[in-house]
Amino acid sequence: MKKIILNLENAISEKEIQKYQEKVSKINESMNNFTSEGSDFLGWKDLPENSNWKEIEQMKKSAKILHDKNIETLVVIGIGGSYLGAKAAIDFVHGQYPGKERKMEIVFAGTSISSTSLAQLLNYVKNKKFAINVISKSGTTTEPAIAFRFFKNLLEEKVGAKEANELIFATTDAKRGTLFEFATTKKYQKFVISDDIGGRFSVLSPVGLFPLICAGINVDDLLEGAKEANKIYKDNSLETNDAYKYAVTRFVLGKKYSTEMLVSYEPNFSFFNEWWKQLYGESEGKEGKGLLPTSAVFSTDLHSLGQFIQEGSKILFETVMTVKNPKYDLTITEDVENLDKLNYLANKTVHYVNDAAFKATTDAHVKEGKVPNIHLLLDDFSEKTLGWLIMFFERACAISAYLLEINPFNQPGVEVYKKNMFKILGKN
Repeated sequence: MKKIILNLENAISEKEIQKYQEKVSKINESMNNFTSEGSDFLGWKDLPENSNWKEIEQMKKSAKILHDKNIETLVVIGIGGSYLGAKAAIDFVHGQYPGKERKMEIVFAGTSISSTSLAQLLNYVKNKKFAINVISKSGTTTEPAIAFRFFKNLLEEKVGAKEANELIFATTDAKRGTLFEFATTKKYQKFVISDDIGGRFSVLSPVGLFPLICAGINVDDLLEGAKEANKIYKDNSLETNDAYKYAVTRFVLGKKYSTEMLVSYEPNFSFFNEWWKQLYGESEGKEGKGLLPTSAVFSTDLHSLGQFIQEGSKILFETVMTVKNPKYDLTITEDVENLDKLNYLANKTVHYVNDAAFKATTDAHVKEGKVPNIHLLLDDFSEKTLGWLIMFFERACAISAYLLEINPFNQPGVEVYKKNMFKILGKN
């Protein structure tokens, strides 16, 4: 059963989509044959079928050791794709305020160079029993490298160097790099970032899986959902492949609009929105091309952005995610005094009201605001649905970039600020 239903009736006609069948088929075939530009980084596309289960079992054993030692907090150190996927997945499945299902607190460091943020997080964990998962292909990325030095020193001060070495896990290259050499010298447990998977496509690799396992996420179900989705989303047909339909739709709308806003009606999707923004922004934003990916959480942001979306400059279209079956629901009861004047909602659920807000907003934005809307209806907050959603957006991202005739897997512009910063700091 499909975990995601795509509705394009407020965005584009099926006839317009089918015009791109031949082009999409050629792109998909070149991806399958590994002849497309950037094909050295296509390892993610069949990862659900090719997962390294031996390594996954080792991650599960390592997580169990941490649980048995009553480790309270795992400090995940990484930036961009090295943390966004894991953070997005944990919030998606467990919510922002988790209960007993969260087996371990996961906090994220090395996501900025803010001294205040780093100092506060160090202070937060100093009296906790914590472990570290440092994630970096090279080990030389400035933000995580600085954070790792501080957290490693703190952990060694707390438990001693020998015990600290057993509580530090390095997710890095299989054979080379500063972090690989560091971890080898210190005898840290290592997990491998495959050469053919870039950071923003790495959530279903050890980059995302180890923090998820520690948190108590069922990664078997996550990968099974991704595998189920991949059977559909790897197919050429624009009649049945909703991921490729979405790719074509945003390509067509991109001829008129400069911005795509990913909208969710659930606050625990906030970091999924952030993951999506990196995926599309870094993959498409090249050669003067690509949509600006931005995001919002409704109905919250309707009170700050709703006026602009409705009546402001027509620069954007919306891709909206809603959920059919929420993790929890609450029924609004009748109140005898009715001082808050809410009895008209008696016996209705809060999720029903949220869905009414979605329908009313869509009607206003589409009919009055003339803002195209793409709708994704997700089945629930489960690991399987998340696996479907990840594959949906990753597959669509590759097709979208190739339709723009650019390489989805490089990011040459990112290197400019790094070179400038190293020059200022005096790095040789």
